[in-house]
Amino acid sequence: MKVLTAAEMGAADRASVAAGVSIAELMEGAGDVVARFCLRQYPEAARVMVVCGKGNNGGDGFAAARLLAGEGVGVRVLLVGRQEDVQGEALASLNALKDATNHDIVGELEADAEVEELAELLGEADLILDAVVGTGFKPPLRGAATVVREALGRVKVPVVAIDLPSGWDSDSLEQDAVGAFHADAVVTFTAPKLAHVFGHLAEIVVVGEIGSPGDAVLSETGLRWCGTSKTLTEARRPINSNKGKFGHVLVIGGSFGVAGAPGMASLAALRAGAGLVTAAVPREIVAQVGAIAPELMVRPLVQGAEGAASLSNLDQLDELLKGIKLIAIGPGLSTKGEASEFARELVAKTTLPIVIDADALNAFAGNAELLDGRGRTMVLTPHPGEMARLVGMTVAEVEKDRVGLARRFATEHQVTLVLKGWRTLVAHPDGTIGVNTTGNPALAKGGSGDILTGIVAAMLAQWPQNVAEAVEAAVYLHGLAAVFAVRTMDEKCVLATDVVGCLSEAFGYRVADEDGLTWICGLRQRLGIRD
Repeated sequence: MKVLTAAEMGAADRASVAAGVSIAELMEGAGDVVARFCLRQYPEAARVMVVCGKGNNGGDGFAAARLLAGEGVGVRVLLVGRQEDVQGEALASLNALKDATNHDIVGELEADAEVEELAELLGEADLILDAVVGTGFKPPLRGAATVVREALGRVKVPVVAIDLPSGWDSDSLEQDAVGAFHADAVVTFTAPKLAHVFGHLAEIVVVGEIGSPGDAVLSETGLRWCGTSKTLTEARRPINSNKGKFGHVLVIGGSFGVAGAPGMASLAALRAGAGLVTAAVPREIVAQVGAIAPELMVRPLVQGAEGAASLSNLDQLDELLKGIKLIAIGPGLSTKGEASEFARELVAKTTLPIVIDADALNAFAGNAELLDGRGRTMVLTPHPGEMARLVGMTVAEVEKDRVGLARRFATEHQVTLVLKGWRTLVAHPDGTIGVNTTGNPALAKGGSGDILTGIVAAMLAQWPQNVAEAVEAAVYLHGLAAVFAVRTMDEKCVLATDVVGCLSEAFGYRVADEDGLTWICGLRQRLGIRD
């Protein structure tokens, strides 16, 4: 699913009209999506207040109000401005609302309205729809709209924003926005906009189809939502399957005192569907790593200084890689002794698909030019600190321009770069970027990165010809499994291995719900998980 700018969404609407879908039809579709969402998500809401602007976003609100009223919901509409100023399709939607109900349900809000009085009025509702401004809005809010924003912030009634909460710039890449309202849910249409995937503008963000033809939705940002790639995993395996069809992953890592990292990566690779997994670790920790699962095979590595892998292991590299389809290197590897040189040399001496994480990434700090993915599949999975060391920046500099940095690095080095953090990015060699929206603070714990490495490796082993989709799906599934984990555990108590235990549920999850709505954010609420 593409991620659009405000201008691109406007172009999509115009292209839809050119293809024979009128603005009135799009508005009706938007109202229908909002009404269905509200009826299902807030079934006890008997009194709904719809606050509408004078433009097309308000027209969507009028349509939703009419459809909710048709379902027996008590609806009141508050127009931010005067009815005589409403024009075009929005006016037609307002007239249709009045024809279907009565004129008395529509009130007007003047610019000199008092915040306290409006808050008191809004507080009488069971649910509020915010249809004041839409995708084309550019901050700041002005006039009576600022009164609405302030009043919404004072009530304890759930607020569903149509397209965007009042005050948000749809082109914002920021997590938060000064002067914008944080809604309980956002219902947007056709495709998510930048703010929907990068901002924390609501607990729930859903996207609904309203009739725009697929070829009308074009984007030059090169951004897409990672969740769409999960469809790669939804086909059942052939009836004549065997382990050889799903790849043999070799996890290389570990050092004295750090047996858990390669063990967790290996466990995750097994659980995520790889046909075979072998862990190659220093001899001293072979038994510890092998004990994590009886299905895991182990290969001892020659130990060098301080229990880290020795460079001499490269003398038996052909034997080590025999039958292997993909390498994951780095979890627990260490930077002591010869471990870093071993990692650099191994990456240089093989052309097998490879996932590079943790200390294997640190081995290239200051030597990022040695990472060249031309002619092979190379996936890097740094957190911001590892990325900073890799490119010689501070973490603050990395975080300042995550999208730009990820895209530049991926295209210059021809690698797939998974830059972890708030809204993990999956940047590809062609310059496109997947944005992930799953996950929760339960992942802020040691071992989470090792689990992700194993899932990425397993997905690539199963779908080696679909690198972009496989990696995006892996990142999405990892975050989704963390959401399932908090159904029965507090976020603080979830271990990285608990997330592995929830992968089956993550694989079985379907992105679109029974109403055809795609949940970008809010999976806790969709799954019925209470705070």
